[in-house]
Amino acid sequence: MPTAAKLIAAIAFALVAYSGAEAFKPAMPPDTQFGYFSYVCAGIGLLCGWQLMGDLVGRSYRFAIAAGLRTSATIVFFALLLFSARQMVLRSMKMRYHGPVDALQAMFGLAVDYGRMMLTPDVLIALLVGGAFAGLLTEWVSRRWP
Repeated sequence: MPTAAKLIAAIAFALVAYSGAEAFKPAMPPDTQFGYFSYVCAGIGLLCGWQLMGDLVGRSYRFAIAAGLRTSATIVFFALLLFSARQMVLRSMKMRYHGPVDALQAMFGLAVDYGRMMLTPDVLIALLVGGAFAGLLTEWVSRRWP
């Protein structure tokens, strides 16, 4: 059921994911082509905000902060999964793996590498502070417009 809280959660977490993606770009090598990277991350944030955070409202502001951080962590998980799978498929088309198990192992290795690159203050601030604020905003909206 669509609610105002779900709409605000979707918009707020799309902005959190977009700002996290923009903060992540300087950590990558200079010759990296990003394409629609930030927009795809915003789409992941939109879906996670609507599906996850939108259903976790109505309890307390403290719980809203925790739910916002949880939603940010979920966004990071799905973004790492999606982009490492994409990179694995691109590499597998160049016949860099000996089999499917080797490709899956490399995919999780890529996800770990990307996760390490994310551990910069700019990305962490964007995701943690943005997630907590978006959670609070969603809770406020759910109380204001039930």
